[in-house]
Amino acid sequence: MTLCVKINKPNMALFQYLKYKICFITTLFFSITINAQDGINAKTFYKHDKYLSSDKMEGRFPGTKGNNDAAAYIKKYFKKYGLKEFNENYFQSFKLFVKPGINKAKSDSVATQNVVGYLEGSDENLKNEFIVIGAHYDHWGWGGQTSGSKKKDVVAIHNGADDNASGVSALLCILEEVSKSKIKPKRSIIFISFSGEEEGLLGSKYFVNHLPVEKSAVKVMLNMDMVGRLNTEKQIYMGGAGTFPDGVELMKKLGENSGLNPVVHAGEVGGSDHVSFYKSGISVIGFHTGGHPQYHTPEDDIDLINTDGGALVAKYIYNALISIADYEKELYFINQD
Repeated sequence: MTLCVKINKPNMALFQYLKYKICFITTLFFSITINAQDGINAKTFYKHDKYLSSDKMEGRFPGTKGNNDAAAYIKKYFKKYGLKEFNENYFQSFKLFVKPGINKAKSDSVATQNVVGYLEGSDENLKNEFIVIGAHYDHWGWGGQTSGSKKKDVVAIHNGADDNASGVSALLCILEEVSKSKIKPKRSIIFISFSGEEEGLLGSKYFVNHLPVEKSAVKVMLNMDMVGRLNTEKQIYMGGAGTFPDGVELMKKLGENSGLNPVVHAGEVGGSDHVSFYKSGISVIGFHTGGHPQYHTPEDDIDLINTDGGALVAKYIYNALISIADYEKELYFINQD
């Protein structure tokens, strides 16, 4: 932070005075920005990740008690931080089909749910436009031969601390920060946690096909999938930044003084839930901190999560969310295929 001292001289030149004012305003803005994110911290990130990736969740496989308990946990915080319901319900229920024998499923059709809520925007006109921010909460349960586990011969709980308890942790941290801010974003924001991602983006596909608002009103979707393993180079990767006007420039600019090194791609949309939105003609950004040997194995546990890094990533994405929600330019879809 730059320390600016006003030199009180009667004959101060105009340019010196203006230099002081600019320096003061910049410093003040910087201070407000930092203080505004005190609620996003490693302790809170760890709390959410630890709970969601605990053995009691049994890998959060759709249709199981662990999956339902995780959804209830997310719903609790959606309600606590003042999100409004669509259709008087935070749950958007749907059914999906699973392969025979997986996670001891009693049927090949199981019920699960997305968890959804929204914050109304503060601008009289822009509040009719929506920014979506989301992260899937399901994972591979106990694994097994018919699952997506990388160790199919090992039947053990796949806790998915990075995939994707980390994304949900970031989502809840960001939600808490937004709820505490005295200045509300201009556009409305939909917060959503998907189920059925591992089976083929099923929760996000269902949501896009059953939107609670007009599709034309949904302007950008931000998705977080595996954001808990920030590397020593502090790289946060993202694809799809070129799907809305000046998105690449914005994401690079937000990297300044963030403590991160954003790796920004205009295209390279990726393979997580934001793809469902992109294929439907909605602008997206998908965030992640990279792959690792524990991906889709029972070893993806909380002790390997970089919680300080998770907090840094959540702060960066919070700034992206607010910047886009307050975008002065018109938001429209730019195809990157």
